[in-house]
Amino acid sequence: MARYTGPVCRLCRRHGEKLFLKGERCYTPKCSFERRPSPPGPRPARRRKVSDRGLQLREKQRARVTYGVLEKQFVRYYKEAIRRPGVSGENLVRLLETRLDNVVYRAGLADSRSQARQIVRHGIVSVNGRKLDIPSAHLKEGDVVGFTGRGQRSEYYKIVQETIRSKSAPSWLALDPANLTVRVSGPPTVAQGETHLFNENVIIEYYSR
Repeated sequence: MARYTGPVCRLCRRHGEKLFLKGERCYTPKCSFERRPSPPGPRPARRRKVSDRGLQLREKQRARVTYGVLEKQFVRYYKEAIRRPGVSGENLVRLLETRLDNVVYRAGLADSRSQARQIVRHGIVSVNGRKLDIPSAHLKEGDVVGFTGRGQRSEYYKIVQETIRSKSAPSWLALDPANLTVRVSGPPTVAQGETHLFNENVIIEYYSR
C-alpha cells in the first residue's frame, strides 16, 4: 500500500505551520519546526505573489498531508463527496474523519495518524469484534473499535492503558477508557473535524475547475 515515507517535519516546514504529524513530539522543544520554521530548500531571491490557484493547491496539499492520503486516493474522496447528497465540503471532511486510522488517532489510542496506521496494519485493532487491518476502511455509526486478543496481550496495549486517561475524544466518538474501546456515536461535523488546518470549500473549488 502506497504511503509517504519521507521526513514529515519537512512537510510542516513546507506548509509554514505545525501539522502535528509526530504526535507528542510536536508539543515539545524537540519539534523540528520550532528550531527551523523556514521552508526547506534555498531561499528565493524575492518573494512572489501566490495566485488563487496556488492558494487552493496549498489548502489541498495541507489536508492531504494531515490525513496521510496520497493524491490518487484523495481524488477518489473528492469524487465520492460530490456524488453524495448535501454539502460537498462537509462530505469530504466526513470521509476523511471516518477512516479507521483517523478514528484510532482521534480516540487517543495512538499519538499520531502514522502510528495509528501502523498498529492497524499490524493487525491488533478490531472493528465490531473482528480484526481489520485496512487503515483506509470507513466506519459507520454504531461501529465499535477496540483491540484484538493479540493486541490486548501486547506491550502497546499496556502503554495505552496508562496514557488514555489524559486524552479526550471528539463528541462523535464514545470512548470507554476501561475497556479501551471507542464507538462511533454519530457522523462527524465540520466543526468537530480539524478544519482549522484547511478550508474544505477551497479544496472543492480546486478540483471543480
